[in-house]
Amino acid sequence: MAAPTDAAVLLLRLAGPLQSWGDNSRFNRRETRPEPTKSGVVGLLAAALGLERGADLTDLTDLSMGVRTDQPGTLLRDFHTVSDYRGVPLKQTGVNAKGVQKPTGPAKYTHVTHRYYLQDAIFVVGLAGKTDLVADLAAAVRRPAFPLALGRRSCPPTQPILLGHHTTDLLQALSTHEWQASDRGRANHLRNTRPASVDLPVTIDDPTGGEVRNDVPVSFGLRDRQFRHRRVRHTTVRIPSGITDPDPAADSGAVVGHDPFSLLDW
Repeated sequence: MAAPTDAAVLLLRLAGPLQSWGDNSRFNRRETRPEPTKSGVVGLLAAALGLERGADLTDLTDLSMGVRTDQPGTLLRDFHTVSDYRGVPLKQTGVNAKGVQKPTGPAKYTHVTHRYYLQDAIFVVGLAGKTDLVADLAAAVRRPAFPLALGRRSCPPTQPILLGHHTTDLLQALSTHEWQASDRGRANHLRNTRPASVDLPVTIDDPTGGEVRNDVPVSFGLRDRQFRHRRVRHTTVRIPSGITDPDPAADSGAVVGHDPFSLLDW
């Protein structure tokens, strides 16, 4: 299906040593989803535009988003403790009616925390919207007003981030751009086969999708942070593998490179 006349798709490459895309985390346990969340991507774009906390995010949240997993990476758990250098009891994460943090009861001097990251993951993210907005976002990503991050400030992205923008529809744009995996990522995916094409998983916004995610930011304000739901569906796209001398027998119609143990790096 062709894209509307006044519509375009922005393609981003989100890759780095570490990424973390939380959507339901607490202070002591910060988890990550296996792919970028809409709140994380909207936050990255808002930083590129120079929007302050509390700014209207409607133009960004109205963008349709699709995520293609080119390299899933591996999960890292960062275990550490937190204490007050003055030796005083720690505060709770909750606040009282005056906005002041409550003390722990009984007094607690050390918090054990677990924070999860994706290591060496690579994603291609597509964002579909009006042509002018997509062009403005592309320019902002090239010269961001604030530093960009992959879910957390401690996770800077590697270059290139911007892959360009297209006038096709969202799924078509994700189906045509070349595979972004590293040499090691390609080897893990192909498992000693030499296909002409590979199947990559895609999660895409769809009002009739079967999965609901609560990761659309209404506000990033420190005191009124809010999120709403969206529906997504899961599919796959087949793209060229980039192998110069592929084996025709490897493209027999099976899902190329599918290995249920690959995410465990076995």
